[in-house]
Amino acid sequence: MSGARHSLWLAAALLLLAGGLLLLGAGVGSTGLDSVWRARTDPVAWQILWDIRLPRTLGAWLAGGLLGLAGALAQGLFRNPLADPFLLGSASGAALGVALALTLFGTSAMAASWVVRLGLTGAAFAGAVAGVLLTLMLARGVQQTLRLLLAGVIVGVVLGAARDLLTTAAPDTLQAMQGFMLGSTGFVGWSACGVMAAALLASLLLSIALGRVLDGLALGESTAISLGLPLARVRLVLVGTLALATGAAVAQTGLIAFVGLAAPHLVRALVKTTHARLSALSALMGGVLLTAADIGARWFIAPQELPVGVLTAVLGGGYLLWLMHRRQIGGMS
Repeated sequence: MSGARHSLWLAAALLLLAGGLLLLGAGVGSTGLDSVWRARTDPVAWQILWDIRLPRTLGAWLAGGLLGLAGALAQGLFRNPLADPFLLGSASGAALGVALALTLFGTSAMAASWVVRLGLTGAAFAGAVAGVLLTLMLARGVQQTLRLLLAGVIVGVVLGAARDLLTTAAPDTLQAMQGFMLGSTGFVGWSACGVMAAALLASLLLSIALGRVLDGLALGESTAISLGLPLARVRLVLVGTLALATGAAVAQTGLIAFVGLAAPHLVRALVKTTHARLSALSALMGGVLLTAADIGARWFIAPQELPVGVLTAVLGGGYLLWLMHRRQIGGMS
């Protein structure tokens, strides 16, 4: 009961923090708080607030939630605390799927149409599934952690090279893909928010429903089998859920690293809980992390802005180095 109570308090704190960040995000931009003060009387200020800042801030929270959830699923599914959508080939596969869709259909990554957003998400989902399956085939399963991580790195590099070749062969998509590769919430509108919200809800419900299986896997594969868990079928569903969460985020915001890795780690450092609660809390934590990073990217060098993917890579890389250093110190003591 104590773990459930602590999880509930953490969820409430993360929701409260997310609400504050959403309000703060509405006031951060090239025109600053001036657009907020004039929104009730100035149609242009209201348009800036409603059509640009609010969907962008909400989109950052939704994309962070999807990436945090994907990270929790990946770490539970592969029983590896370093598992991450980027390290398993799913993000690279999703990006390749988006590049292929942009090249074949001549659409824009900044298009606001529901049809385009759904199409890009479908292409990213297919690419993410292909990336994870390629990683699993190359690693010959999930039993050997080192082989799995090496396979994920190899698949990510190969799929990334294929994506670069594709964009080079189609110069019309090069500029759109360049911003996409750096990771940005600048082209997120209300339609993208709707797609991500639907994907987040579906992924979250599936991950909560399958939390018992992830709890069983944490005890070891033989223990999970002895408990009568249908691992083969459930793994396929979990891979599909991981791909859906990753693909939906990548299709709308591009490649944003380390959120999926850091969010579950931060949750585990604060509470000890089951995988069902961990998935939900990791989604909330990922949303808070990416929203804060997006606000920082808009604020640090205002009126210009940093690509949020660059900022998360720098901060996430520093966090990973600190984590490795702490574990090394702990192992020596």
